[in-house]
Amino acid sequence: MRCPFCRHEDTQVVDSRVSEDGAAIRRRRRCPSCDKRFTTYERIELALPVVVKKDGSRVEFDRRKLSSSMQLALRKRPVNAEALDDAIGRIEYLLLSTGEREIRSEKLGELVMAELRRLDKIAYVRFASVYRSFEDVSEFQEVIQEIRRLNPGRAPRKR
Repeated sequence: MRCPFCRHEDTQVVDSRVSEDGAAIRRRRRCPSCDKRFTTYERIELALPVVVKKDGSRVEFDRRKLSSSMQLALRKRPVNAEALDDAIGRIEYLLLSTGEREIRSEKLGELVMAELRRLDKIAYVRFASVYRSFEDVSEFQEVIQEIRRLNPGRAPRKR
């Protein structure tokens, strides 16, 4: 760490403590060149990537928007709020773990579909129909066939 007084390249840590709220580490430093002391703070900076939409515009990632679109797909389905929160948490974790500053909306949509596929197949088909802009029944059939390929051994229910 560079000294703010004399600009010396290397300083020594004299003391380190966790801040009152636990969100930062407070470090007392001493410059060996000018012998002055100063304090620095280390904080974790978690920044979710910016979403790049199809038209090229960029918007901040919005957890509420993600949650509401997933809730809409899950409407009247037997999935509890905790499972939805866990799915959103997994999506956020994947976004953070990439380290990327931007993510294309198409990629985000694919992550959402993967989580909905795990949670509820009907919600997955609902979301996919809107996300992929289905225009006829054959596109629904393709998605249903995809689900059947991924889950062999499950016979269709008779009504």
